[in-house]
Amino acid sequence: MPIKVTFVCLGNICRSPMAEAVFKHKIKQSGLERQIEVDSCGTGSWHVGEEAHPGTQRILQQHSIPYEHTARRLSQVDLSEANYLIAMDKQNIKDILRSGPTRAEVGLLLDYAPELGIHEVPDPYYNNRFEEVYQLVNAGCDGLLAHIRKKEGI
Repeated sequence: MPIKVTFVCLGNICRSPMAEAVFKHKIKQSGLERQIEVDSCGTGSWHVGEEAHPGTQRILQQHSIPYEHTARRLSQVDLSEANYLIAMDKQNIKDILRSGPTRAEVGLLLDYAPELGIHEVPDPYYNNRFEEVYQLVNAGCDGLLAHIRKKEGI
């Protein structure tokens, strides 16, 4: 049974789909596609059914990271089946925990990259700082993958 990692942000069109794509890319490069399954979702329903934000799509394309995405909302299935629910900011964590009980390890992505000295991935929806967000997500995904490999023994 694969380890399930779900990235969570507010609308599921900017940060969490970027993290999903970056993490999938790193997993593929590491040969762990059969051991780790990756998804993303949002805590709000405003963008359900939409593609990733054009800024996210552009940055992923610039970094040669393939991705297809349709926004969806955090569900009870995520809470019950995910091994890791990885939030982009503290409000996302509060929203996850308010959604119901979960067996998942719930944490902030950037807690897996403490060397950055930043705890939250800023939302680029209004300020268009997608490259900055990519750099943070990339570092967080490196740390998360190392954490999962050590914890899960893979």
